[in-house]
Amino acid sequence: MAKLLKGGIVVTAHGRRQVDVRIEGEKISEIGTNLSTEGAEVEDVSGCYLLPGFIDAHTHLELNNGPGSQGSADNFYTGSRAAAAKGTTTVIDMATPTKGQSLKDCLAVWNGFSEGKSSCDYTYHMSIIEWNEEIKQEIGEMIAAGITSFKMYMAYDNLRVTDGELFEAMRELKKYGAMLGVHCENGDLVNEKIRQLVSEGKATPHYHPLSRPDAIEAEAVERYLMIANEAELSVNIVHLSTRRSLDAVRRARQRGQKLYVETCPQYLLLDDSVYDQPNFLGAKYVCSPPIRKVDDQKALWEGIADGSVNTISTDHCSFNFEGQKTLGREDFSKIPNGMPGVETRPEVIYTAGVAAGKMSLEKMVALLSENIARQFHLFPQKGILQEGSDADIVVWDPELRGVIAAATQLQNVDYTPYDGFATKGGATAVYLRGEKVAQGGEIVNEKQGHFVYRKVPSAD
Repeated sequence: MAKLLKGGIVVTAHGRRQVDVRIEGEKISEIGTNLSTEGAEVEDVSGCYLLPGFIDAHTHLELNNGPGSQGSADNFYTGSRAAAAKGTTTVIDMATPTKGQSLKDCLAVWNGFSEGKSSCDYTYHMSIIEWNEEIKQEIGEMIAAGITSFKMYMAYDNLRVTDGELFEAMRELKKYGAMLGVHCENGDLVNEKIRQLVSEGKATPHYHPLSRPDAIEAEAVERYLMIANEAELSVNIVHLSTRRSLDAVRRARQRGQKLYVETCPQYLLLDDSVYDQPNFLGAKYVCSPPIRKVDDQKALWEGIADGSVNTISTDHCSFNFEGQKTLGREDFSKIPNGMPGVETRPEVIYTAGVAAGKMSLEKMVALLSENIARQFHLFPQKGILQEGSDADIVVWDPELRGVIAAATQLQNVDYTPYDGFATKGGATAVYLRGEKVAQGGEIVNEKQGHFVYRKVPSAD
């Protein structure tokens, strides 16, 4: 039976209109005023916005962060349930091989993590942590398998590549029209700063941001963009966090370079005072890049307003405080890096952005859905409510009130960085490809997620 959502206001990145939405099967079949209710199950959504399902383009739902960390607290089952419950209907997870592992084998491992377990749709960025002839030959195989985006690192000794390898990889990715995202920090300087601070007995969470100052990110952003310009590849900067980095982006764009910028909620809502909480609680906020200064936060909001920032994803990577973060009590560099966020992103961005007057709802739809879909070859299947698109629909009540709390979250982790944060606006119902999967913030139909095959426009 068809479904008819009646009386709501459909919002895109470019406007809004009060229309009915008919769903048949997995797709939106009709949008218009006063659509016939015949043969349809009708849901009255008056007073609510109808938003395209949110897309989180940066998650680590399955991650082992080194000896003793026991892997991330969330996995595809728990993380996807938390995502879908609050309106995120697609995630792009970071598939990360081990040294010596083929990309094909890594893809098989991630499919094993996700197939039959995910409550939202999913695809992957394939991480390239080493560059050789075998990996080069696999790029085309990944494209053929529907993986059109890749991730590389300029920091972390077990993940990073050299500038020369980065350049060669870029040249190969350009042949396929693929998208590359890079973690931009100067890995050598990070290592040296950590060594210096710990040797001086400066080992508490307070020193984590001091080991990775804004210059270390900005220098890597400048270098990354220079290499990308030489390779003539449009690229993505993931989790950009500083004013200096944003200034580098603006200079590159003024020179005519095409690039994309992602930031995350933690850099928009928190500042580096979180690292000075008593009783080691600052460890909860250890992530890289670290939480920055108030001025950097201000710069990112300015970047959202002027279009310098293209997308907001989470870098969701959850480790429990007890038993995982506490591994670094004597040495902040041993605290597993990462924070949870896949569940809370829509509510905190609406509250801190739309309800606070810092952005329009249309801008939020662009940053959390449509821009991501366009950038990562998901559009128009995802990212917009129009006839023929997947019926991924968030019924959003702008007056819904709530308080984020670790005790009530669906994320499988013992804290949230936004504990006690009062929210305004939230998802009252979530549809994934036409099926209602969440109601009132709870999952009502789990494990409905499918792999989304992507295709670059030029790869016919």
